[in-house]
Amino acid sequence: MIPLKDDAPRFITPYVNYFLLILNVLVFFCMWIGVPAPAQQVVNYFGFQPYRVTALLRGSHAVNAEMAFIPVLTAMFMHASWLHLISNMWVLYIFGDNVEDHLGHFGYLVFYLLSGVAAAVLHTFFNPTSRIPSVGASGAIAGIMGAYFVLFPSARVLTLVPFLFVFFLWLPAWIVLGYWFVVQFLSGAATSIAYSSQTGGGIAFWAHVGGFVAGVALIKLFPSQRRRRFRYDA
Repeated sequence: MIPLKDDAPRFITPYVNYFLLILNVLVFFCMWIGVPAPAQQVVNYFGFQPYRVTALLRGSHAVNAEMAFIPVLTAMFMHASWLHLISNMWVLYIFGDNVEDHLGHFGYLVFYLLSGVAAAVLHTFFNPTSRIPSVGASGAIAGIMGAYFVLFPSARVLTLVPFLFVFFLWLPAWIVLGYWFVVQFLSGAATSIAYSSQTGGGIAFWAHVGGFVAGVALIKLFPSQRRRRFRYDA
């Protein structure tokens, strides 16, 4: 299922969401077009590698705190391909504005970053020795999806459903986002069983799960900054 747009109203201009969209696009251009160093070198240095964190926690002197933890943040703004970038930014564009409306600008930015950190934590837990750099805003965006799942479960999402033929359906947000979460969880479980946590690689499903669960939990702790409250019953 591919979400196309939602019908949940908002009452502020989502400046932070626009900033995140622009920043991700600019970083992508710098990575793959503008930088003098090969893009893979940039990914290797600034992409998140779980083994660095576990090595540091074990007391290894081959890894320092900068190498281990700075990529937790930098990797959130890096993408491996056009498709990777567009799919993430599209989902952020659809769901991020309403979460920013609820949290306010600063609260939304903090929430976004914390969701990304939580995604990296769970990814590391299931892939502690992986040396494959993980990049992408998916974990942080999964946190936004988790928050939207809690805040606007009955909001309608226009969804492209490819099943034999292509259907365009207005579905409740809890179905669209709940389906996505279940797919990520089952995919993460399947890859863990098939490949174990020693290699990692591919899609970081557990990062998606970690971000979504963090979003569901954190949105209940963050205070609402919405000046005009309403009940969404559509």
